[in-house]
Amino acid sequence: MARVRALFVSIVALLLVAAPAGAACRSRAVGLTNHGRLACGVQLPAETDALVTWDFPLARSPNRGWRRWGTEKLVDTVEQISIDYGVRFPIGPRLVVGDLSRPHGGPFGREFGGIGHASHQNGLDVDIYYPRRDGLEIAPDDPSEIDRRRARWLLGRVARGAHFVFIGPNSGLRPVGRQVQYLANHDDHMHLRIWP
Repeated sequence: MARVRALFVSIVALLLVAAPAGAACRSRAVGLTNHGRLACGVQLPAETDALVTWDFPLARSPNRGWRRWGTEKLVDTVEQISIDYGVRFPIGPRLVVGDLSRPHGGPFGREFGGIGHASHQNGLDVDIYYPRRDGLEIAPDDPSEIDRRRARWLLGRVARGAHFVFIGPNSGLRPVGRQVQYLANHDDHMHLRIWP
């Protein structure tokens, strides 16, 4: 047993010495959501069995890779929400996820397409589209297309442990806690901001 332990310690030491300088980078949000950056970000996959990404300026799927970066905690949170959504609704469309942050965070305004984002700068924000009644894995064009039953469940799940969740005033949804607030331009998606 002592030999095995000594061998294990030697291998770990060798790996630590051979590791590249940036290998110990810790994913983190720097600064504010509307004036910050992302250090050592993690990229959300373009799609999985539980989610698909949506590029709102181009109105197509998947979302471009440079729009899908966040802290490791945010990416893990989005993936877990999508898995929970798939367990709750095993038949039907996957969760549709929009923008997170740019690879190193920073401004994400109109110059990056669409109406842009005032926040989404430090890897703590993500847009999650309301499920559609017709089951298409795209953003709803109008609040009348929202599947309210699925959207209510999703809002409750997203709000759990969230710092803020912004929903559209015309979405037909009601805030489920103080962290959920109405915000203009959110009638096709909810905006989740996690705690750092």
